Amino acid sequence: MLSYWYNRQSDTGIWELEVGSSKPARVKSSFLNTPNQFIFLIFAKQLFMKKIVLLSFCAFTLLAAQAQDEAAMMKKWQDYATPADMQALLAKSEGNWDADISVWMGPGGEPMKNKATSEVKMIMGGRYQVANNKGSFGGMPYEGMSIIGYDNAKKIFQSSWVDNMGTGVMTMEGTYDPATKTLILTGKGYDPMAGKDMNMKQTFRFTDDKHQVIEMYQITDGKEFKAMEMKLTKK
Repeated sequence: MLSYWYNRQSDTGIWELEVGSSKPARVKSSFLNTPNQFIFLIFAKQLFMKKIVLLSFCAFTLLAAQAQDEAAMMKKWQDYATPADMQALLAKSEGNWDADISVWMGPGGEPMKNKATSEVKMIMGGRYQVANNKGSFGGMPYEGMSIIGYDNAKKIFQSSWVDNMGTGVMTMEGTYDPATKTLILTGKGYDPMAGKDMNMKQTFRFTDDKHQVIEMYQITDGKEFKAMEMKLTKK
């Protein structure tokens, strides 16, 4: 129902619109002289309020979605950065080790035997394993260092190796076989005599908490040749 009251002294009127049982909408004005003008103002006001509500809802939804995305991204980053079971496996090797090393220069030959020591520790909050090896090779001092880590996102182990017998970095990656307690890595190493990279495989066999065996293989035409074996005993 639409009603109107006019005050001649103030030249103003009051329009009142009642729809159903809702509270009547009232407007006091000196320029709303027709019902159509009043109704237009009421519906314009209602439309404006609806837009405000809609915009508020959209903004809230957008912020909620953004918060969920940020939480999901943070969870992924935390999972990637937090040491877990595979880092704990690497940490079991922490300590000082004695090593008996056998090196083969070619298939069927007798190995050259040497002794060495290895100091193994975890760094950066238990995320990476570093092993420093010292010994002799062919009567010359020998030093080598490895860094091994487990990539939580890619689900693989990654390693790098450097020593004083060269100037390059050998990188490998691979997986752990719990059935044989063996870490198997593959990669490439540079052969200065051949003048090119060669395929390599390295295995870490965890016999028990006090004993490990590390083996290095050269792969040529799909055939493996064991070039090095290191038997480690924990002090």
